[in-house]
Amino acid sequence: MAAADFFSVGECKGQKTIDGEQVPLVLTPSDDGNGYEALVEVLKANPEWVEGKVVANSGVLLRGFDVRDAVEFNAVVEALGWPDIRYVGPAPRTHVHGRVWTANEGPLEEFIYYHHEMVLIKEFPGKVILFCEVPPPEGGETPFVPSFRVTERALEEFPEMVEELDEKGLRYTFTALSKNDTKSMRGRGWEDAFATSDKAEAEKRARALGMDVEWLPDGGVRTVLGPRKLTRVFPGRNGRRMWFNTVVGMHGKELSSATFADGSEIPAGFVRRCGEIIEEESIQFRWEKGDILILDNLATLHGRRPSLPPRRVLVATCK
Repeated sequence: MAAADFFSVGECKGQKTIDGEQVPLVLTPSDDGNGYEALVEVLKANPEWVEGKVVANSGVLLRGFDVRDAVEFNAVVEALGWPDIRYVGPAPRTHVHGRVWTANEGPLEEFIYYHHEMVLIKEFPGKVILFCEVPPPEGGETPFVPSFRVTERALEEFPEMVEELDEKGLRYTFTALSKNDTKSMRGRGWEDAFATSDKAEAEKRARALGMDVEWLPDGGVRTVLGPRKLTRVFPGRNGRRMWFNTVVGMHGKELSSATFADGSEIPAGFVRRCGEIIEEESIQFRWEKGDILILDNLATLHGRRPSLPPRRVLVATCK
């Protein structure tokens, strides 16, 4: 069946229209018989159609297809045919099934700040696919932000600073323990992150990802990354200049920093205002059981609102 006949275009509360496109695009069954198994078959037959919608709308929400668990979600991911990419980063996560992992297991009461997945390393996902297995009773939304809108507004207010940061580049540092700490949303230990307890091998793998490392007396590690660009332009996205950085999320934090590449400080007022712009441009909807959200990771930042338990959202990352 053609994808255009299988899907109906729906709506969700919180959706926005940006440059004439619904964000996210909500796709629902056109017929009561179009459930999980039919969805898998249509995705297998129409991967280019789906990818085109993800790129055009920055995000696609599949709703109403009765996807029940990690096994069925994994089948949806496999049906899309996009290659897997292993997660590397500070978030504590657990493998569930196939290509499916838990999303950040940090405390639900904490806000996970907006970010492009794996933005700091050389190879990052093209798509992030999220599945709601257990919707939270309150909160727990996954807000996301069209990245180019942040750049546009930052350029309106701080044109010289934006261009200076892009020209000179950014330097980031992050400190990680040796073992995982699930009480922290950035509590993934370096042994888990680099899949080794051998420091020499960890250094080798860090360099392959574009990181330098400094070993700390307590067994932890300080990673140093840079220079990195403030913004990026990716093919097929209308020449939009994406806010492809994590300055606001890492600047001046206890375990992290973001500075100019030469180590000089980025003005706090600039960082604070960019944070306000990101929040003002955010889009969110209430999770429903079985929802699958496909985000263009090159075009959107995403985060997690504080939540009451229980909440179970699973994730797959794709090239």
